[in-house]
Amino acid sequence: MAMLQFLIAVDVTVVNVALPSVGDDFGVAGHALTWVVVGYTITGGGLLMLGGRLGDVLGRRRVLLLGTALFGAASLLAGVAPTFAVLVAARLLQGVGEAIALPAAMAVIVLLFPEGPRRSRALSVWAAVASCGLVLGFVLSGVITELLGWRWIFLVSVPFILVVLVAAAVLVPGERPAAGAPLDLPGSLLLVAAPFLFTLGVVEAGEAEGTLPWLPPVALVGAVVAGVLFVRVERRAASPLVPPRFFRNRPRVLANLATALLSAALSTSFLLFAYYLQERSGAGPLLAGLTMLPLAVSLIGASVLVPRLLGRWGARACVLVGVGCTALAMAVIALVARVGAGGVALVPAMVLIAAGMGFGIVGLQYVAVTGVTEEDAGIASGVQRAADQLGGATGVSLYVGVGFAPAVHGADPFLASSLLAVAGLVAAGAVAWRITGPAAVREAPAG
Repeated sequence: MAMLQFLIAVDVTVVNVALPSVGDDFGVAGHALTWVVVGYTITGGGLLMLGGRLGDVLGRRRVLLLGTALFGAASLLAGVAPTFAVLVAARLLQGVGEAIALPAAMAVIVLLFPEGPRRSRALSVWAAVASCGLVLGFVLSGVITELLGWRWIFLVSVPFILVVLVAAAVLVPGERPAAGAPLDLPGSLLLVAAPFLFTLGVVEAGEAEGTLPWLPPVALVGAVVAGVLFVRVERRAASPLVPPRFFRNRPRVLANLATALLSAALSTSFLLFAYYLQERSGAGPLLAGLTMLPLAVSLIGASVLVPRLLGRWGARACVLVGVGCTALAMAVIALVARVGAGGVALVPAMVLIAAGMGFGIVGLQYVAVTGVTEEDAGIASGVQRAADQLGGATGVSLYVGVGFAPAVHGADPFLASSLLAVAGLVAAGAVAWRITGPAAVREAPAG
């Protein structure tokens, strides 16, 4: 289960340094390359809660094997993709595999380890492996792209996925599917359709000479319609993905909104680092990956420090510090791009981004799950993770898609993207400031 978690976490960040090489091979511009990043997170975040319900309906072992196999097949397809469109389709399928496999894997851990110290240790390993995967993805992306080529960032995981499949088939006990409420398929599809159509509209609108001038407005209108329909479907569904009672908890709703806004800027920063190091500084993939080591080390340090400060400062203060650090990081990126400094000048921004991710996301996670009942615990954690992934996907689509669009003439793309992200962070800070109540100030367990 830990190996599967590691492979899924790596795939979130491993494409960042490889994107310029992908663009060179397929002749695709920077703003369109955002599909390689957001395709994975759109389907992964949008279908996550449906994946959790599938485990209850079909059996967790069966769903775990199905999701892992789909993830592996999509990784293979991405590695051998003959065209950019096939690569994007493979990334979408990888996200579907993640959404199916990951909730089942976590449920297996909970079932295999009884409540108490053993389960706590198992879940600690699970969380640590996820953090290591996200961090190492940056470095692995540069090393693998430089030495083997970008296709191997996908192909290298295939044999490990086969190991997971064999081990899960042998070691994970089967169980009889539990009778439960029906699946909310319409809600799940609409939750994916809204960010997908939004991304399509933004990317196509940025084309200087679009072949289908009607497509961007139609896609953007479709995204709004899908969002409205999602709300209506959830209100009427027999077993909604997000029950209406969830929205009665104001701090929880604000925490998830702030999560989406903060994740939008954090995900954008990862792409800007990779683009600047290679496109402006002329660094190769290996040097670019190694230059991002301060970000990786700082993330590890933040993961150790933040839980202790959370108990002293309170969640809202930590979130505001995280939002502020992220805004400063975006300002540094804009300044570095403006003066044309070398890639090493981005190191302060990388440290600030790590602080923003550590303080902001951890604080928001704490608020999002504070006071949940046993009935709502799965929903609260699922919504928070979906807000994180879909917020990041939407932010990359908007900030990088607009900032790097050929249609935006006369503007430095790094400056434009950074300013858009800062505007989103101002909104995130305003939302976080309104988080009040015990979840915002109560001491969290030190750890």
